Amino acid sequence: MPADETPTDAETACFEAGIKFGSLYHQFAGTPVSPESAPDLATAMEESIENQPHCRAVTVDVRTAELEAELAESTADYTELTGRFLEVEIVVDYEGCTVVTRMAMEDGYPLMRLESVRE
Repeated sequence: MPADETPTDAETACFEAGIKFGSLYHQFAGTPVSPESAPDLATAMEESIENQPHCRAVTVDVRTAELEAELAESTADYTELTGRFLEVEIVVDYEGCTVVTRMAMEDGYPLMRLESVRE
């Protein structure tokens, strides 16, 4: 076992990115959303997560075409926000280590992934 088990800056940056994604997803899942309210909701999500430590940038795209398709089969004017309606990029900077993460639909699932780590 290594004598020093202190996480590296890259490991800490990746952990921070995971925290931000967990916060974003679980804080906003279930929020009522419509094509008209989607831009305001995306901005609220971005600004909320950007408040967290080490967060450099958050970009949220609510997939309005998918929202409209869902609502075309419904009598309601809104639906619940789920990961299938989101594309997200979160950039974290920790001690000069920059981590880029993304969430997008893959095979019907909102997959969160680590895109790059730069020291």
